[in-house]
Amino acid sequence: MDSDLEQSFVKQLRENQNIIHKICRLYTSGEDAHKDLFQEITIQLWKAFPKFRGESKFSTWAYRVALNTAITLYRKSTRSITTSSFDGSKHFIKQEDYNFEEEEQIKLMYEAVYQLNDIEKALVFMYLEDKGYDEISATLGISGVNARVKMNRIKTKLKKILNP
Repeated sequence: MDSDLEQSFVKQLRENQNIIHKICRLYTSGEDAHKDLFQEITIQLWKAFPKFRGESKFSTWAYRVALNTAITLYRKSTRSITTSSFDGSKHFIKQEDYNFEEEEQIKLMYEAVYQLNDIEKALVFMYLEDKGYDEISATLGISGVNARVKMNRIKTKLKKILNP
């Protein structure tokens, strides 16, 4: 790979790594699993980056790759994934510290969201990131109307979980 492509990837990853952290938080329960998933998503982004055409924002594309990676890995725990080498230390990528000791309300919300199915988690995540229904539907491959209906049902479901 040429160094321009590598530099571009590193820059985009630095700017968007919190997206990956948030997805990891939704699909894992523990710091080690979080770090493993973060690493696997980064590798999958790196492998797919040469095919990124820029037709959407990098963050939208990264959401899709990260969500697909998380869903695939945690649905098939015995699956092994072939990885490509990427030497992040060569580019001085420092993983930002992620605070696992967040406020109690956020913890309760994550526990409630963790009870949702994979697609519901992805929809909530993007909704909480203030993504519009057009972007949500494009990323998840569903219609905008379907995204709105699902989100309303998820809100009702979360209210029941949080306030039994």
